[in-house]
Amino acid sequence: MTALQKINALISDNKLEEAVCELDNQMKINPQCDDLWFMRGRIYWKTGNHIEAINCYTRAVELNPDSPALRAIESARDILNFYNPDLLNP
Repeated sequence: MTALQKINALISDNKLEEAVCELDNQMKINPQCDDLWFMRGRIYWKTGNHIEAINCYTRAVELNPDSPALRAIESARDILNFYNPDLLNP
């Protein structure tokens, strides 16, 4: 199992503290890896830190314009910009 697969599995299993430790180790080795920035964004999103998640996704897209982080940014903005007055004012 590669380091990226291990981190992805930890995130999927909601073992976020372990994923952060592994991610930090990998980012020391390769800070220019867009996949690592995307995964860091996923962790931030899962913990509710949406602004930092978007920042990480943006960094991933800067490193690789074809990164899946581009789609994550679009989804995050759609979620954060959602407004339905019928749901907020029943």
